[in-house]
Amino acid sequence: MERKEIESRVNTFLVEEMEIEAGAIRDEARLKEDVGLDSLDFVDIVVIVEKTFGFKIKPEDMSNVLTVKAFYDYIEARIKA
Repeated sequence: MERKEIESRVNTFLVEEMEIEAGAIRDEARLKEDVGLDSLDFVDIVVIVEKTFGFKIKPEDMSNVLTVKAFYDYIEARIKA
């Protein structure tokens, strides 16, 4: 899967499922502070990522994912692994 497709899928579920404004989704945006995600949102994101990309993640893996770009990077690395 190409990086652009990963970004597109992530952006789509952030807007549609998490109700984030598309303009808030920038590489440097911090998931908690700028995008507005809380701990319950991260649980939902884990489920969505597992369904969308077909791999299991542990919620604690997300503790080091602080920005939108880091989120794309994490998913890309897991897909390539």
